[in-house]
Amino acid sequence: MTRERDEIAVVGAGLAGCLLACYLARRGHSVALYERRPDPRTGTAERGRSINLALSERGLDALRRIGLDEQVMADALPMRGRMVHPVAGEPGFQPYSVDGDRAINSISRGALNNALLEAAAKLPRVRIAFEHRLVGLDPDTAKMTFETPRGPVTAHADVVLGTDGAGSAVRGQLLEHGLLTESVDFLDYGYKELTIPPVGGDFALDPGALHIWPRGTSMMIALPNPDRSFTCTLFWPTHGTASFASLGSAAAIERHFAQHYPDLPPLAPDLVDDYQHNPVGVLGTVRCDPWQVDGRVGLLGDAAHAIVPFYGQGANCAFEDVVELDRCLDESADDWSAALPLFELRRQDNAEAIAQMALANFVEMRDKVASPVFQTRKKIEHALERALPGRYVSQYELVSFSTVPYAQVRRRVRRQYQVLGAVAAGAAAVLAGAVLALGRGRRG
Repeated sequence: MTRERDEIAVVGAGLAGCLLACYLARRGHSVALYERRPDPRTGTAERGRSINLALSERGLDALRRIGLDEQVMADALPMRGRMVHPVAGEPGFQPYSVDGDRAINSISRGALNNALLEAAAKLPRVRIAFEHRLVGLDPDTAKMTFETPRGPVTAHADVVLGTDGAGSAVRGQLLEHGLLTESVDFLDYGYKELTIPPVGGDFALDPGALHIWPRGTSMMIALPNPDRSFTCTLFWPTHGTASFASLGSAAAIERHFAQHYPDLPPLAPDLVDDYQHNPVGVLGTVRCDPWQVDGRVGLLGDAAHAIVPFYGQGANCAFEDVVELDRCLDESADDWSAALPLFELRRQDNAEAIAQMALANFVEMRDKVASPVFQTRKKIEHALERALPGRYVSQYELVSFSTVPYAQVRRRVRRQYQVLGAVAAGAAAVLAGAVLALGRGRRG
């Protein structure tokens, strides 16, 4: 029989917080899950803030381990590749995997959050307190102070875990106490959400692909929804003559999209209204050190290492955090003073690796996917994967379709490129020697 353990406070009932509460409760811990928002299951989603998620193997693995994968993924839509939309001409499909069968899964952030919240709420060891905004934390005693509609409330826990996102209040409290350092590197790009509704009750675009409009200085993507709409996200600089700030009037918005995204306006009747009224979100990378203090307060997910969304790995990485913390608790017999430092040791390099890969993938998606050189390179990669199964695997497949640690992925891909470079150099040398020998033969 599992013995009762002391209460663990999880601050932030987003994706990582709800999943973490499920994992901890199944270990026998009592969990207090605090959330600054009202219960999202009873309200309406904030306009223009969803950014659909692309859930892939790392996230699915975390759900699968506690039997939530089928329940959560019931409304997910598989996307087996990118559909690249040029300014002129027909879109072109680029499969993600060598066999074309593997897929990442489009799912609404809100729907996923609600499903995980419902799963946590059903567990007897989990209690959830909404409309509790953390305003004070004593790291020595784990005493917390919350602002609520009824006034200030204090609470105590044996361990406090911050899963409250990139703007983490838990991280902010540790920073105020001088217990960590942080850096936030914002891109000079923001994002705005747009919508393509169903046409005649069906999808207006192929629902089996992630649609992308690469335009060099800007980019738009579109992911399918179960109601047969698409959620589009436009990425554009926040300042300058070609930026979100440069389009003021409805006529200017219409002209811009007609020129740069000509296939969108016929499919998006609310385009101007969405553009004018949906907010511009910020994009950035959050780093901090350390991620925990004395085994009593810790950070997970975006609270510890927020990344830009261009590899579709933010939620997947956060879910993998939960799996790794669970593994560390196994190895330390639930000794938090050992488990939290071990978790930090194992995850920091991996978090930094995916942060860098996500930034690099922005350049790839924005500038390169429409290039014939890029498309040729992808075909060569897939040919190598077929010729050398298991020995040559592309970076995208390792990131999206495996649970190989991110830092190992980067090292492996570098080695693969070095070998390929050596082979290419050797082949060039052989070819040059053959040409030279042929020339001598002709002279002789």
